[in-house]
Amino acid sequence: MSLSGAERRKGKRVDANLKLEVQIPSTAGGVSPATMETLNLSTSGVYFRSDHYIEPMTRLEMKLELPVDDEGGVAEATCEGIVVRVVPEDPTVEVDQREIAVFFTRIDDEGLQHLEDHIARLLAID
Repeated sequence: MSLSGAERRKGKRVDANLKLEVQIPSTAGGVSPATMETLNLSTSGVYFRSDHYIEPMTRLEMKLELPVDDEGGVAEATCEGIVVRVVPEDPTVEVDQREIAVFFTRIDDEGLQHLEDHIARLLAID
């Protein structure tokens, strides 16, 4: 097996459709808030669909909504990350949705604990 095919993630990735609030930087210097839905996540990052093209290496501020119990309770994880992959890569390609991979550079301690707990619950179900 080649090293290029090896898994590089440190955290276990799980499929999860969760609400994700993203502050998308604009070319004018401001930000545009957008609500996305995650495809999967780990303690090191998140993968989601977007109707926006977001340039690789863009820093994003995000809030991830995480279930904390079976009764509908939720908690927020406030995090920052860097876009590491966009599919399709070409910004001129006309598509309705792109898939964006973000590596977390910061996540609040309480949010990280909720994220770890949520991933553990999802892994226990499988």
